Amino acid sequence: MITNDCSERLTARLAEMPLVAILRGIEVHEVIATCTTLVEAGFRVIEIPLNSPRALESIEAAAAAFGESTTIGAGTVLTPAAVSEVAAAGGELIVMPHGDCAVISAVVAAELTVAPGVATPTEAFAALAAGAHALKLFPAEVLGVKTLKAWGAVLPPATPLIPVGGVTPQTLAEFHAAGAAGYGIGSALYQPGMSVADVRTRANAFVSAVRALN
Repeated sequence: MITNDCSERLTARLAEMPLVAILRGIEVHEVIATCTTLVEAGFRVIEIPLNSPRALESIEAAAAAFGESTTIGAGTVLTPAAVSEVAAAGGELIVMPHGDCAVISAVVAAELTVAPGVATPTEAFAALAAGAHALKLFPAEVLGVKTLKAWGAVLPPATPLIPVGGVTPQTLAEFHAAGAAGYGIGSALYQPGMSVADVRTRANAFVSAVRALN
Protein backbone atom coordinates (compact mmCIF):
# COMPACT_ATOMS: atom_id res chain seq x y z
CA MET A 1 0.00 0.00 0.00
CA ILE A 2 1.41 3.39 -1.06
CA THR A 3 1.33 5.98 1.72
CA ASN A 4 1.87 9.72 1.81
CA ASP A 5 1.61 12.50 4.38
CA CYS A 6 -2.16 12.79 3.96
CA SER A 7 -2.77 9.06 4.35
CA GLU A 8 -0.51 8.90 7.40
CA ARG A 9 -2.44 11.77 9.00
CA LEU A 10 -5.71 9.98 8.27
CA THR A 11 -4.42 6.79 9.88
CA ALA A 12 -3.31 8.68 12.98
CA ARG A 13 -6.61 10.52 13.28
CA LEU A 14 -8.69 7.38 12.87
CA ALA A 15 -6.58 5.79 15.58
CA GLU A 16 -7.43 8.74 17.81
CA MET A 17 -11.16 8.68 16.97
CA PRO A 18 -12.36 6.23 14.28
CA LEU A 19 -15.46 8.18 13.26
CA VAL A 20 -15.95 9.83 9.87
CA ALA A 21 -18.65 12.51 9.86
CA ILE A 22 -20.51 12.64 6.53
CA LEU A 23 -22.23 16.02 6.18
CA ARG A 24 -24.34 15.39 3.10
CA GLY A 25 -26.48 18.39 2.16
CA ILE A 26 -24.83 20.86 4.49
CA GLU A 27 -25.00 24.56 3.53
CA VAL A 28 -21.96 26.81 3.52
CA HIS A 29 -23.30 29.00 6.31
CA GLU A 30 -23.69 25.92 8.57
CA VAL A 31 -20.24 24.45 8.07
CA ILE A 32 -18.16 26.23 10.70
CA ALA A 33 -20.67 25.82 13.52
CA THR A 34 -21.36 22.19 12.69
CA CYS A 35 -17.69 21.26 12.31
CA THR A 36 -16.83 23.08 15.53
CA THR A 37 -19.37 20.93 17.35
CA LEU A 38 -17.98 17.74 15.81
CA VAL A 39 -14.35 18.61 16.56
CA GLU A 40 -15.23 19.54 20.13
CA ALA A 41 -16.97 16.17 20.51
CA GLY A 42 -13.80 14.40 19.35
CA PHE A 43 -14.24 13.83 15.59
CA ARG A 44 -11.03 14.06 13.58
CA VAL A 45 -12.29 13.20 10.08
CA ILE A 46 -15.05 15.14 8.28
CA GLU A 47 -16.38 14.45 4.80
CA ILE A 48 -18.52 16.86 2.76
CA PRO A 49 -20.11 15.09 -0.23
CA LEU A 50 -19.81 16.93 -3.53
CA ASN A 51 -23.54 16.67 -4.15
CA SER A 52 -24.07 19.11 -1.27
CA PRO A 53 -24.83 22.77 -2.08
CA ARG A 54 -21.62 24.69 -2.91
CA ALA A 55 -19.64 21.77 -1.53
CA LEU A 56 -16.22 23.06 -2.59
CA GLU A 57 -16.80 26.30 -0.70
CA SER A 58 -17.74 24.32 2.40
CA ILE A 59 -14.63 22.16 2.08
CA GLU A 60 -12.44 25.24 1.69
CA ALA A 61 -13.96 26.87 4.78
CA ALA A 62 -13.66 23.71 6.88
CA ALA A 63 -10.09 23.01 5.77
CA ALA A 64 -9.01 26.57 6.58
CA ALA A 65 -10.58 26.43 10.04
CA PHE A 66 -9.87 22.86 11.12
CA GLY A 67 -7.26 21.38 8.78
CA GLU A 68 -4.46 21.49 11.34
CA SER A 69 -6.19 19.00 13.63
CA THR A 70 -8.80 17.36 11.42
CA THR A 71 -8.78 15.63 8.04
CA ILE A 72 -11.28 17.42 5.80
CA GLY A 73 -12.34 15.77 2.58
CA ALA A 74 -14.98 15.22 -0.05
CA GLY A 75 -17.43 12.41 -0.62
CA THR A 76 -19.29 11.31 -3.75
CA VAL A 77 -16.21 12.08 -5.85
CA LEU A 78 -16.90 10.65 -9.30
CA THR A 79 -14.22 11.99 -11.68
CA PRO A 80 -10.50 12.79 -11.82
CA ALA A 81 -11.43 16.44 -12.49
CA ALA A 82 -13.31 16.57 -9.20
CA VAL A 83 -10.18 15.36 -7.39
CA SER A 84 -8.30 18.41 -8.65
CA GLU A 85 -11.10 20.69 -7.48
CA VAL A 86 -11.09 19.20 -3.99
CA ALA A 87 -7.30 19.50 -3.78
CA ALA A 88 -7.52 23.17 -4.78
CA ALA A 89 -10.08 23.72 -2.01
CA GLY A 90 -7.71 22.27 0.58
CA GLY A 91 -9.33 18.87 1.01
CA GLU A 92 -7.09 15.91 1.83
CA LEU A 93 -9.48 12.96 1.70
CA ILE A 94 -11.34 11.65 -1.35
CA VAL A 95 -14.23 9.27 -0.67
CA MET A 96 -15.97 7.53 -3.55
CA PRO A 97 -19.18 5.51 -3.81
CA HIS A 98 -17.45 3.29 -6.39
CA GLY A 99 -14.02 1.90 -7.24
CA ASP A 100 -13.12 3.74 -10.46
CA CYS A 101 -9.38 3.17 -10.89
CA ALA A 102 -8.98 6.39 -12.91
CA VAL A 103 -10.21 8.41 -9.93
CA ILE A 104 -8.03 6.45 -7.52
CA SER A 105 -4.98 7.06 -9.71
CA ALA A 106 -5.75 10.79 -9.82
CA VAL A 107 -5.84 10.89 -6.01
CA VAL A 108 -2.54 9.05 -5.73
CA ALA A 109 -0.96 11.45 -8.23
CA ALA A 110 -2.24 14.42 -6.22
CA GLU A 111 -0.78 12.87 -3.04
CA LEU A 112 -4.11 12.93 -1.25
CA THR A 113 -5.88 10.04 0.49
CA VAL A 114 -8.53 7.91 -1.18
CA ALA A 115 -11.18 5.57 0.20
CA PRO A 116 -13.14 4.05 -2.70
CA GLY A 117 -16.45 2.31 -2.18
CA VAL A 118 -16.34 -1.45 -2.74
CA ALA A 119 -18.92 -4.20 -2.42
CA THR A 120 -17.04 -7.32 -3.54
CA PRO A 121 -13.57 -8.81 -2.95
CA THR A 122 -12.79 -8.31 -6.66
CA GLU A 123 -13.48 -4.58 -6.34
CA ALA A 124 -11.53 -4.42 -3.09
CA PHE A 125 -8.38 -5.98 -4.54
CA ALA A 126 -8.61 -3.88 -7.72
CA ALA A 127 -8.91 -0.70 -5.67
CA LEU A 128 -5.89 -1.63 -3.55
CA ALA A 129 -3.87 -2.42 -6.67
CA ALA A 130 -4.73 1.03 -8.03
CA GLY A 131 -3.41 2.65 -4.85
CA ALA A 132 -6.36 2.94 -2.44
CA HIS A 133 -5.35 3.84 1.12
CA ALA A 134 -8.56 2.57 2.75
CA LEU A 135 -11.70 0.78 1.61
CA LYS A 136 -15.23 2.01 2.15
CA LEU A 137 -17.47 -1.02 2.71
CA PHE A 138 -20.64 0.23 1.05
CA PRO A 139 -23.48 -0.17 1.69
CA ALA A 140 -22.56 -1.71 5.04
CA GLU A 141 -26.18 -2.16 6.09
CA VAL A 142 -26.61 -4.58 3.17
CA LEU A 143 -23.18 -6.25 3.21
CA GLY A 144 -23.22 -6.66 6.97
CA VAL A 145 -20.78 -7.58 9.69
CA LYS A 146 -20.14 -11.08 8.34
CA THR A 147 -18.89 -9.67 5.03
CA LEU A 148 -16.52 -7.30 6.83
CA LYS A 149 -15.11 -10.15 8.90
CA ALA A 150 -14.68 -12.42 5.86
CA TRP A 151 -12.86 -9.73 3.90
CA GLY A 152 -10.49 -9.19 6.80
CA ALA A 153 -9.35 -12.79 6.43
CA VAL A 154 -8.22 -12.37 2.81
CA LEU A 155 -7.24 -8.72 2.32
CA PRO A 156 -3.76 -7.46 3.28
CA PRO A 157 -3.69 -7.24 7.11
CA ALA A 158 -3.00 -3.49 7.20
CA THR A 159 -5.99 -2.59 5.01
CA PRO A 160 -8.27 -0.09 6.80
CA LEU A 161 -11.90 -1.17 6.29
CA ILE A 162 -14.51 1.51 6.92
CA PRO A 163 -18.18 0.46 6.88
CA VAL A 164 -20.56 3.18 5.69
CA GLY A 165 -24.34 2.94 5.79
CA GLY A 166 -26.32 1.66 8.74
CA VAL A 167 -23.72 2.30 11.44
CA THR A 168 -25.35 3.52 14.65
CA PRO A 169 -24.13 3.77 18.25
CA GLN A 170 -25.91 0.45 18.82
CA THR A 171 -24.32 -1.41 15.86
CA LEU A 172 -20.85 0.10 16.13
CA ALA A 173 -19.55 -2.56 18.54
CA GLU A 174 -20.45 -5.34 16.08
CA PHE A 175 -18.51 -3.70 13.27
CA HIS A 176 -15.59 -3.09 15.63
CA ALA A 177 -15.49 -6.76 16.60
CA ALA A 178 -15.45 -7.71 12.91
CA GLY A 179 -12.33 -5.62 12.30
CA ALA A 180 -13.45 -2.16 11.19
CA ALA A 181 -10.78 0.55 11.32
CA GLY A 182 -13.32 3.36 11.19
CA TYR A 183 -17.01 4.09 10.76
CA GLY A 184 -18.63 6.43 8.26
CA ILE A 185 -21.63 8.16 9.84
CA GLY A 186 -24.16 9.95 7.64
CA SER A 187 -27.83 10.55 8.39
CA ALA A 188 -27.53 9.02 11.85
CA LEU A 189 -25.30 11.99 12.71
CA TYR A 190 -26.34 14.85 10.43
CA GLN A 191 -29.27 15.70 8.18
CA PRO A 192 -29.82 18.96 6.29
CA GLY A 193 -31.33 21.64 8.48
CA MET A 194 -30.49 19.89 11.74
CA SER A 195 -29.67 22.18 14.64
CA VAL A 196 -26.19 22.31 16.12
CA ALA A 197 -27.62 21.09 19.42
CA ASP A 198 -29.04 17.97 17.76
CA VAL A 199 -25.74 17.31 15.99
CA ARG A 200 -23.94 17.64 19.31
CA THR A 201 -26.25 15.12 20.96
CA ARG A 202 -25.77 12.58 18.18
CA ALA A 203 -22.01 13.18 17.98
CA ASN A 204 -21.62 12.62 21.70
CA ALA A 205 -23.58 9.36 21.46
CA PHE A 206 -21.20 8.03 18.80
CA VAL A 207 -18.11 9.15 20.68
CA SER A 208 -19.41 7.49 23.83
CA ALA A 209 -20.01 4.26 21.89
CA VAL A 210 -16.42 4.32 20.62
CA ARG A 211 -14.97 4.97 24.06
CA ALA A 212 -17.02 2.11 25.48
CA LEU A 213 -15.10 -0.26 23.19
CA ASN A 214 -11.84 0.33 25.07
